[in-house]
Amino acid sequence: MKKIILTGGGTAGHVTPNIALLPALEKEGFKVEYIGAVNGMEKGLVEKTGIPYYGVSTGKFRRQLNAKNLKNNFTDIFRVVSGIGEAKKLIGKIKPDVVFSKGGFVSVPVVLGAKLNGVPVIIHESDITPGLANKISMPFAEKVCASFPETVQYTGGKGVYTGTPIREELFKGDKEAGLSLCGFKGDKPVIMMMGGSQGSVKVNKFLRESLDDILKGFCVIHLCGKGNYDNSLEGREDYKQFEYASDELKDLFAACDIVVSRAGSNAINEFAALKKPSLLIPLPARNSRGDQLLNADSFKKQGFSMVLDEDTMTKESLTKAVYELFDNRHSFIEAMEKSTATNGIEAVMDIIMSVSGVKK
Repeated sequence: MKKIILTGGGTAGHVTPNIALLPALEKEGFKVEYIGAVNGMEKGLVEKTGIPYYGVSTGKFRRQLNAKNLKNNFTDIFRVVSGIGEAKKLIGKIKPDVVFSKGGFVSVPVVLGAKLNGVPVIIHESDITPGLANKISMPFAEKVCASFPETVQYTGGKGVYTGTPIREELFKGDKEAGLSLCGFKGDKPVIMMMGGSQGSVKVNKFLRESLDDILKGFCVIHLCGKGNYDNSLEGREDYKQFEYASDELKDLFAACDIVVSRAGSNAINEFAALKKPSLLIPLPARNSRGDQLLNADSFKKQGFSMVLDEDTMTKESLTKAVYELFDNRHSFIEAMEKSTATNGIEAVMDIIMSVSGVKK
């Protein structure tokens, strides 16, 4: 039987594309197993799928170099070394045809463990510039799949622009179910505002301050993030807020016409696959490594999105941009329809089949 090990963790963005590949992998007859961190957040997500999960030791590199972080960085080196040994032993026992890594620090010992067993590795990079874990792992990979065309130049000749694997269930949303869930009548276009998995205080604030003007032309679905629910807005006509959405997300996507969001790679690639024009408000560089700024710029250049700078944003500029995006939505949809990599499952599967030496 064909076997593949998936790895990646630390954030949902390092796990959900792996899970999105499962139906295609199973269709091609692969037995799928997963290696993550011993107590990583990815464990719960993976175990829900029924896939065997194995945990190994891992560490992380903390970029802010104070005394505490220097000490933790040093001790984590030994955890990574231990994890390499654990992963080598596991991979030697499982004997997969290929390892597919989505990144995150747990992927480093798994990739090195695969290399020590002579098992080929494929990496997927979500952002335009590779994260540290993928930078460490790239020399040991056969191919690097990229969500953005700009990423290929950073992969040492190993890159292939594939796009991001998108969860199959997102394409099965029911518009009427989404409208009903929100209590909307369907007589106005719908905006969905997403502030990221933890929500965004500033984006939430400006959206809520702009509601009077926005609600004149739209209904608003607001995914505000855990702990950001505003009870004072409960029952506001044409406005529905959720701390987060899981199974119902597909129906909410089906119900909306445009999206306002941060610019995390997996989220914005879902918008592109679903042909949802987006207004992106990327996380500033001071609060990140700057990847969202690059992601948003790429989507703007490709004609998929408009971009609003958080530092100069006002409630007036947000309102104006929302109406402008909707008025020009057809040009954004047309650009997304012309794209060759708005759902990367087929392209990634071609690489998996090729690198693993398995013929379709």
